[in-house]
Amino acid sequence: MMAPETVVTVDHNKPNAPPQQQQQQQGNALDWLKFNIDYFKTPPGLLKIVELILGILCMALASPWFSTWFVFVAVTCFITTLMWSFVYLLSIREALKIPINWVLSELIGTGIQALLYLIAFIVLFAATAGGYGWHGYGANVAAAVFGIFNTAAYAASAFILFKEHKSSVGVAA
Repeated sequence: MMAPETVVTVDHNKPNAPPQQQQQQQGNALDWLKFNIDYFKTPPGLLKIVELILGILCMALASPWFSTWFVFVAVTCFITTLMWSFVYLLSIREALKIPINWVLSELIGTGIQALLYLIAFIVLFAATAGGYGWHGYGANVAAAVFGIFNTAAYAASAFILFKEHKSSVGVAA
């Protein structure tokens, strides 16, 4: 008759700490998230806030059935600027270790947004040129004026990003 065998497997890679202590040692899944509110105290951050505020005004004032192109540009630019704001607020650039030229990507996007806003406010002004006195005329003219301001804000952001990109390329070369 054979004696029953007992097999004990010891895994040296797992800590023997209680589950609460193990969780503290491993950290939370969102530890990579760091709030960076200081970014919004810099000129690029302040410009993003201005772009978002002006974008809200442009979306609120323009009538979508009269100026579809302008509203499309305002909404698209607002969403992309909001996404870039979250990238900076949550420090996603620093957390992700992927080979993206973040400054160049944002520079291209911001330059396109400035160009789109330029076209959109010109189209809106042209559309409102002969319609003085119709319902919504004043709101659409105001939206076009805020479109001018937002064009300037996006152009200023693109200029700052261009200077930043040029200085980073000069260092790498």
